[in-house]
Amino acid sequence: MGTKTVDEDGAATGAEAAEAKRDDEATDVAATGTGDTTDTSDTTDEVTPAEAGTAADGDTKQDGPTGVGQGAGAVVSAALGLVSLTGGWVGTVASARETLVGQLETSTDAGVAQQIQAVYGDAWQTTALWAGLFALAALITGVVVLARPAFGAPGRPQAPWIKSVAWAGITLGVVGLLLAVLKYTDALLGLPSAS
Repeated sequence: MGTKTVDEDGAATGAEAAEAKRDDEATDVAATGTGDTTDTSDTTDEVTPAEAGTAADGDTKQDGPTGVGQGAGAVVSAALGLVSLTGGWVGTVASARETLVGQLETSTDAGVAQQIQAVYGDAWQTTALWAGLFALAALITGVVVLARPAFGAPGRPQAPWIKSVAWAGITLGVVGLLLAVLKYTDALLGLPSAS
């Protein structure tokens, strides 16, 4: 331990005072469970910005937009672009309907070329039309998602994954639109010749 010296007021000094301080710090560490030896006697009740947004029941409140709508729009854009390339239920039903209409309206004495066009050609063009509409919707949705931060909260950057998914939707939309136009005009996979 050390030597004990007492001044005129009766207060301990020297090595004993240092040891008493260490004992107090050890007690604080044991009580809090942390190795932080900072003096907590003059702490203030300041609220940090992270705590300011926290309600008493634990719910957090955020100021400004969260980007959920932009993320959803980006995913919708990519999904629409994928549907434009693979086909969807609406395009399939419209194509089957056009095939049925072609069969009903084509007379039995019509030529082979006319029957092929009425039964298959119109149905393929209907499928291409619906694929083009989905591609156009994907393209527009992706562009809106990418342009949204310019009209929203300019101080908040857009999350990188939102940009990536929106660009994927735009790319799929452009490819789907190009393929739909080529198919609709019979430049790609045109009808076979009847001769």
